[in-house]
Amino acid sequence: MNIQSVYNAINPTIQDLGYEIVDIEYKLKDDYNLTIFCDSISGNGFGLDDCEKINNAVDEILDILNPTQDKPYILNISSTGLDRPFKTPRDWQRNIGREIDINLYKSINKKSNLQGELLSYNDDSIVLKNKKGEIIVKLQDIKLATQLIKF
Repeated sequence: MNIQSVYNAINPTIQDLGYEIVDIEYKLKDDYNLTIFCDSISGNGFGLDDCEKINNAVDEILDILNPTQDKPYILNISSTGLDRPFKTPRDWQRNIGREIDINLYKSINKKSNLQGELLSYNDDSIVLKNKKGEIIVKLQDIKLATQLIKF
């Protein structure tokens, strides 16, 4: 399956509905599953009704595209969840002013995990503010970044 062709075929429709594609996965679990992870462009949340709206809009497009060459699959439209990894520039921009959690490839000041408020983002680095002050972190040094969820 060519994930890029699926993205190209359904992305305009999903954007017209007010959503964005965050990720697409095609995996074998019990059956083949094509999962499209989406979020609201407005940032007003994403629920079951949104999943249903997207499913109805892309089902026929995918039938015509036939991305699995007639192999049966289950189409899943899913929210990305609050703890989803940051993958796009929009993920970083949406989280400016929020607390985030970062796992690093290499330690900064003997720490491979950082938490703090995301102050800014550009194409090659972020600025994170925590109790010790502001830290500039290169994007290439970040293994995983997520919104910090407190219970």
